[in-house]
Amino acid sequence: MPDMLMSALPEGPFARLAALLNGIEAGKPAISLAVGDPSGPVPAFVREALDNALTSFGNYPAITGTEIWRQAAAGWLNRRFELNGAVDAEHNLLPLAGTREGLFSALFPFMPHSKAGAKPIVAMPNPFYQCYAAAALAGGAEPLYVPAYKENGFLPDYAGLPQETLNRLVAVYICSPSNPEGAVADEAYWRTLFALADKHDFLVLADECYADIWFDTPPVSALTARLRQSGTLSRLLSFHSLSKRSGLPGIRSGLVAGEAALIARLRAFRNVAGPTVPGPLLAASAALWNDEDHVAANRAAYQEKMAAAQRILGARMTRPGGGFFLWLDVGNGEDFARRAWAEQGVRLLPGAYMGRDVSSASDKEKTQGNPGFSYVRIALVRDLSTILTALERVKEIL
Repeated sequence: MPDMLMSALPEGPFARLAALLNGIEAGKPAISLAVGDPSGPVPAFVREALDNALTSFGNYPAITGTEIWRQAAAGWLNRRFELNGAVDAEHNLLPLAGTREGLFSALFPFMPHSKAGAKPIVAMPNPFYQCYAAAALAGGAEPLYVPAYKENGFLPDYAGLPQETLNRLVAVYICSPSNPEGAVADEAYWRTLFALADKHDFLVLADECYADIWFDTPPVSALTARLRQSGTLSRLLSFHSLSKRSGLPGIRSGLVAGEAALIARLRAFRNVAGPTVPGPLLAASAALWNDEDHVAANRAAYQEKMAAAQRILGARMTRPGGGFFLWLDVGNGEDFARRAWAEQGVRLLPGAYMGRDVSSASDKEKTQGNPGFSYVRIALVRDLSTILTALERVKEIL
């Protein structure tokens, strides 16, 4: 990537965190709740599926996966999101070697040289998952960071963008439940977004990796909302992950689903440039998409952790709709993260490190310049006992 593009790429949040805490000793035995690295037990049926498919390591995997994988993934999507068979196993989905690579590479086959006579724009929430910005920049587009504030439910107000900006949009990213805030888009939000996409001719890239981690009500999927709205999956690519759903990030397996014409175009691109998923991992993934018991257990564990956080932090926390992060308002996220480490040995991620200054804000105005400025992100991905210890320490300095 040319230097000018690399210079526009936001610095990685964990590199920034390492620099912030460099030279500071942990005040107590260290506990990290900074990285959203879910870890769950490996179900016995996964081991069995891997063993049974080991010989497929001797063959190149197909870009479309295996028929067993396609049937399992399509079956899960149609059941989980009440799609009445709208996702066809042969035409509406593809396997991904981890959802992040799909979120990054999906833009390229759809990126024009210009739109509305100017450089194309790819919009994304602010704060955001860093690969969104990397994809926009690598594709030659202008990334647009649209603030997600508490006042707008921690979801970006794409409908409020100026008309000239909307006309230049090629795609928008939207994460629901969102990382880091845990905000959930309702059906009205999705319908408004798709109406904009129809009017201004852009793609909706729906990052729904946390869709199976919720606390009261299952989130409405972009797939469901679009199908109800138009009877089709047009303008939509929806991404899902076994890292979050199954607590198995090391399997590097996810899927993308959407309109058949979009999937065909993406498949043609991936046939040339995209990574494939090895046969044994496809077999294990098919077994995971077919099973709901381990997902329910995974979700119950997060529900228990979130309930414990509410007991400890009380009114200081806003309960998310889904996901496994707390988005905690502490006034100044960097200062708080430094104190949490130096005084309590708890490693947290400053919210600003997931955000982007949206103006040339002075120090006086930085709260408005970066929507994550006053927050820290706390990942509830460790075992319950460790999380309880860490949250009690955090409470000491709140």
